Amino acid sequence: MSQTIHVAHSPDSDDAFMFYALAQGLVDTEGLTYVHELQDIESLNQRAMRGELDVSAVSIHAYASLTDQYALLTSGASMGDGYGPRLVSRTATAAPGNAQVRGKRVAIPGPLTSAYLALRLYEPNFVAVPLPFDEIEDAVVAGTVDMGLLIHEGQLTFADRGLHLVVDLGAWWLGQTGLPLPLGGNVVRKSLSSDVKRKISRHLRASIAYALEHRTGALDHAMKYARGLDRSKADEFVGMYVNQWTLDYGERGREAIRQFLARGVSAGVIAHGVSVEFVLE
Repeated sequence: MSQTIHVAHSPDSDDAFMFYALAQGLVDTEGLTYVHELQDIESLNQRAMRGELDVSAVSIHAYASLTDQYALLTSGASMGDGYGPRLVSRTATAAPGNAQVRGKRVAIPGPLTSAYLALRLYEPNFVAVPLPFDEIEDAVVAGTVDMGLLIHEGQLTFADRGLHLVVDLGAWWLGQTGLPLPLGGNVVRKSLSSDVKRKISRHLRASIAYALEHRTGALDHAMKYARGLDRSKADEFVGMYVNQWTLDYGERGREAIRQFLARGVSAGVIAHGVSVEFVLE
């Protein structure tokens, strides 16, 4: 008898790329039937907090509040290896480093996003203005906020709007720790049977591997979600966030998650210690 698994991810070219084979029935799902839902990452964070989904993409920051109900799958990571969310402003400033950010009104894509946690680690004293991620550039251009924290495709396109880079948080984090910046991952409901959780893990890994091996077809699918990027830019963006880290965190990736969340606890952004749990196949 088939078991239905509700899986949710964001309508972005990188997530579409990694879920392509699973969504198109190109993976043997061993009797599981997957129903896909697409929503922005902050909405998925909130839905996971309510325990609504079997499998979901979430922010690593949000995972700190989900450990009672969810474990992390070992594949599906979005890691910024020397790059990541970018803080931008309408005008360049001569102020040094994080002094540029202190006290400013900053549009953020949600308080549970990893981008927000990374910015709080970079500079804790700013006024956060939560906005839908795809409205942040417009708010900076209009001057309704001083700066904007960009995720998704905006990381590649902000200069086209005449905006200036304040800091690349992935580059900053690498300089601080020597580790990639853990941004997103996929979680699975812990109450599912061990057999089902291992199957889900295998299926997601197989979907990612298929996309990497059949890049043209997977990119054709991802272009439906590229939000105005041309194919070369979409390919660049997918390559940033679907790579060897996505197939498996590896020990370095797992250590990056532990350090990121531990620093969030030390900074008072995360209220309690976090025990990171992975589903191992």
